Amino acid sequence: MKPASRIQATIEILRRDEDIGLPLDSIVGDYMRQRRYIGAKDRADISTRVYDIARNQSKLGWWLDRLKAKDTPRYRVMAWLAIGENADLKRLKDLFDGSQYAPEKLDEKETELAKKLVGKPLFHDDMPENVLVECPPEFEDILRGIFGDGFEQEMKAMQAPATLDLRVNVFLSDREAVKDLLAKDGVETTETPYSPWGLRCAEKSYLAKTKAMNKGFIEIQDEGSQLIAYMAGVKPGMQVLDYCAGAGGKTLALAAAMQRKGRIVAMDTEEKRLEKGRRRYKKANLADIIEVRPLSDQKHRKWLRRQKGTFDVVLTDVPCSGTGTWRRNPDMKWRTYGPKLVELIALQAEIMDKVAHTVKIGGKLVYATCSLLPQENEEQIEKFLKNHPEFEVQPIEEALGLGSPYMRLTPHRHNTDGFFAAVLVRKNLAL
Repeated sequence: MKPASRIQATIEILRRDEDIGLPLDSIVGDYMRQRRYIGAKDRADISTRVYDIARNQSKLGWWLDRLKAKDTPRYRVMAWLAIGENADLKRLKDLFDGSQYAPEKLDEKETELAKKLVGKPLFHDDMPENVLVECPPEFEDILRGIFGDGFEQEMKAMQAPATLDLRVNVFLSDREAVKDLLAKDGVETTETPYSPWGLRCAEKSYLAKTKAMNKGFIEIQDEGSQLIAYMAGVKPGMQVLDYCAGAGGKTLALAAAMQRKGRIVAMDTEEKRLEKGRRRYKKANLADIIEVRPLSDQKHRKWLRRQKGTFDVVLTDVPCSGTGTWRRNPDMKWRTYGPKLVELIALQAEIMDKVAHTVKIGGKLVYATCSLLPQENEEQIEKFLKNHPEFEVQPIEEALGLGSPYMRLTPHRHNTDGFFAAVLVRKNLAL
């Protein structure tokens, strides 16, 4: 593709993002799948630019407003090229030249706007702090309350692209051996500082053709997500329920830690996502101990109600606002996909109530989110404990540096997505 065609693709993706209302990663993925002719370098260039614009949406919007221009995908791309990539007027005219597969030629009004944009700094002294750090106004007070003096550092860390983390399938191999195997395929990694199962790629890598991926030795999984499964503390021979299993990322981590001994029941409301997990379980050589029970089937819902005191560990990685994934999904700062926060909070409480009876005496109920908000985290646990005095908090070990009594991870402090986890132990039979 010529450079101008890449710019046109960027504009088209941003237009679709506005019109369709799906997560940005889905929009980009669908756009690329429908255009198989786009080469790998072109895909990387387009995707990088789309996400750079999304990560700087507030600042670009501030400049367009200051220059009295509409905040449209076309103008936003112009602004990013001038301010973010330091393109001069000639470069902008070359990219917007109206040729085949290129953006329409700049008209007189757009040329004047381009002249005003050229040379402007991405960060301006007049910008409010929430604009400089790309914090949505509706979350500013809450996040300032959480982070205090670290607010600016935490928010800036969420503007950086996420690391590429891998979880080693410890049932099939160990971390050092997999690290060496990846190195032979040209993928350099370092051991993650907190998860004993993790490797972090030195740079973005194409893993599909590596022996480690093809043999089921690795899965792509953020270190923070790995730590949720690690905090569950499962052991070989246990009975485990992964209630919000989705496509099975944490189910796989649990099964590997159990060394394929025991039993895991994977449940979720979305049957299609659960079915995707089946293929992953087989590839990882862990399918033997995993039962898949979609909650869309009434017989499985009835089955769950009968499981009183059955499980050693119940993991509830509940649906949430996803505020902890902003560095990975910058569009989620500005747009809500799915239920509103008040609906999510009610759903989270409902899930905890539904599974509480399934935990054995002495067993653990692990509650987790990829949210930064206290309403979905600490406050949920407080409400649950008031309604379920048969549970108590098992504090996370302070020396781990992950937070205590609950695990609370952030991009700035831990270089992971933002995660919360609470480990609760059932201490008696009272219900």
